[in-house]
Amino acid sequence: MQVEGLQKLKESEKAEVATYFNGTGFERWNRIYSKSDEVNKVQKNIRIGHQKTVDDVLTWIKEIGEISDMSFCDAGCGVGSLCLPLVALGAGSVSASDISEAMVEETQRRAKIGGLDLNRLNFKISDLESLNGSFDTVICLDVFIHYPQKAAEEMVHHLCGLSKKSLIVSFAPYTPLLALLKTIGQFFPGPSKTTRAYILREKGIINAARACGFEVKRRKLNQAPFYFSQLIEFVKK
Repeated sequence: MQVEGLQKLKESEKAEVATYFNGTGFERWNRIYSKSDEVNKVQKNIRIGHQKTVDDVLTWIKEIGEISDMSFCDAGCGVGSLCLPLVALGAGSVSASDISEAMVEETQRRAKIGGLDLNRLNFKISDLESLNGSFDTVICLDVFIHYPQKAAEEMVHHLCGLSKKSLIVSFAPYTPLLALLKTIGQFFPGPSKTTRAYILREKGIINAARACGFEVKRRKLNQAPFYFSQLIEFVKK
């Protein structure tokens, strides 16, 4: 009964997230992850912080050198902040998925406007749990905010199972300060608190990856006011 109840809770939260990002959430985050001036100070700082995370991932991938024969999975692609630059860098193939149909459609729109090779992009409307396939590198940025600790660790197991070489994830790390901010309602101020936001203990995420045969290659903490993201690259042993 407890397991069934937990599953129902997960499905309930998943539906909540999908509804949010197909409606008001899409409008808000599409604006944040664009060059629009119609953002407040908090949203602008989130934009800056997220872009730091994306830029770090792209820098790490550039270090590989030739990636024309590599496959990538952008799990939770949003409006294409990562998958579109990946294609522009010359990635062989990129699978871009998101639970929000509106987000996937916007990513497709931006890809067309950018003149990218759509033959190297595969779009899918999907939650993380339903993703399948095999990729050289799996990347999941700032999506774990929707997963409590145990579920996030289970998701690390799932994503490791899709990766042949490496896994890159980012999440809001647990710190006493963030825990306090979350408790008093300032972690995501104002109307952005439409969905639940979880902060995660890094040790649990690392141990989950290690259990799948992956080790930490490098990590970086990116932060801006109202944006805190621990970025970790795992490589398969």
